[in-house]
Amino acid sequence: MGKLGSAEMRAALGVQTELMKSVHDQMYELGIVQLMPVMMSPITDPLSHSVFDAEIRYGEERLQLTKSMILHKQLALSGGLDAIYIVSPNVRLEMPEKGESGRHLLEFVQVDFELKGRSMEQAMRFSEKLLVRAIGAVVARRGKELAALGRELKVPIPPFKSFSTRELEKEYGTEWEKALSEASKEPVWVTSHEREFYDREEPSEPFTYRNYDVIYPEGFGEGLSGAEREWEYGKIVERMQRKKMDLSPYSAYLEVARMGKLVPSAGAGFGVERLVRYCCGLKHIEQVAPFAKVPGRPIVF
Repeated sequence: MGKLGSAEMRAALGVQTELMKSVHDQMYELGIVQLMPVMMSPITDPLSHSVFDAEIRYGEERLQLTKSMILHKQLALSGGLDAIYIVSPNVRLEMPEKGESGRHLLEFVQVDFELKGRSMEQAMRFSEKLLVRAIGAVVARRGKELAALGRELKVPIPPFKSFSTRELEKEYGTEWEKALSEASKEPVWVTSHEREFYDREEPSEPFTYRNYDVIYPEGFGEGLSGAEREWEYGKIVERMQRKKMDLSPYSAYLEVARMGKLVPSAGAGFGVERLVRYCCGLKHIEQVAPFAKVPGRPIVF
């Protein structure tokens, strides 16, 4: 748990307040509709890495606590909305060893958005504008808090440099994210990771993926993740079968896809606490979260 009432925590929360005001202002100015978060559902993001199950029972129903709202974002656009965003609490019961990373929490908040008919490149430019303006607002109006934290924060200049996962693996090996983040002085993009069935795949050899992550500099690591989405029923099912997934929990989602109601879209989500940590220049994410729940540590509150 972060140190409640400390000068450090008060400064971090001031930075967080400024970041979130900027995000809401930008979305409002662009006419993007805010949805309230989904906290539990029969389906959620299956993720591309292992976590402990976060399931509850309601009568005879088995419900998943939300890991991310990717599938619900697609479903929202299928109902006729053109652009949406959510300030979405997420529960990911990460393995205990993740507690030493400095950037993992068992519960955290994402700003999640999805844009109908947009390409990967358009969503990347949108993300850059969102982050650059938000960081700029902190630099412009939260100098007192940054000074208290001893942080010299620079506003990044878009467009961010971009690298593919394959070229980074050739240069740095499997630990490319850590090496790239430590070597970078500005946020950078990394594209084409093999992830879940909802990230659009291009028919090439080897496969490439229309997805993208922002890696923060100075060793702060991944902060935003996004992609163009698969929306065609046949491709979604083929991807799920290739991953040997049980399709039955996703039957209602797949029926929407089978009826042709899913639409082409692109979007992303960024962790609020991770962005605050980066802006504040703090060692561990628990330093920006008053009731931090760190993997592998006892939960007090």
